[in-house]
Amino acid sequence: MLSQTTTHTSLLARLADGSDRSAWDEFHERYGELIQRFARSRGIQPADCDDVAQNVLLALTRALPTFEYDPAKGSFRAYLKATTLRAVARLQRQKQPGGRLADIEDNLDLAVADTDAEATWEAEWRAYHVRHALRLLESEFRAAELRAFQRYAIEGREARETAAALQMTVNQVYQAKSRIMKRLTELVQQQVQDEG
Repeated sequence: MLSQTTTHTSLLARLADGSDRSAWDEFHERYGELIQRFARSRGIQPADCDDVAQNVLLALTRALPTFEYDPAKGSFRAYLKATTLRAVARLQRQKQPGGRLADIEDNLDLAVADTDAEATWEAEWRAYHVRHALRLLESEFRAAELRAFQRYAIEGREARETAAALQMTVNQVYQAKSRIMKRLTELVQQQVQDEG
């Protein structure tokens, strides 16, 4: 489980050190799924999504020793997005028959400016935060409450059906949804604030 107290700023500082293996593991655990899901949404084959994630990590490895995070200059989200878009574009161009390295490099900036990619990244970024927050909620709420929230709020099942299936009252289902939704919103807002 990821630490709730580790912010992206401290994680970036640990990554810049280069010798902290646990920082790389935490980065991959935190952002690997986001990068891979975005790559799949851009048409990358599942077998190649790991390559995209590894290329993003490699790019960060090269950049972080001299990188100084300054939120005034741009958000971490934008930096990660640009790095990921470049990795996706590079892989797509490499997979094209007759793709030359010069052509690949010339088109990377175009990939970063792609508005469709921007919308897709933003949707994946929001979904990433919700998935991450839902994992954190597992330690804060009882399993029955989480199941009720899953069935009623996420899957859209009726409150009565959910209550009957989980041997709860309808009021307990409503209360679980309300409490979990409130906490989920708080966690997502905190993550967005921490990560930019």
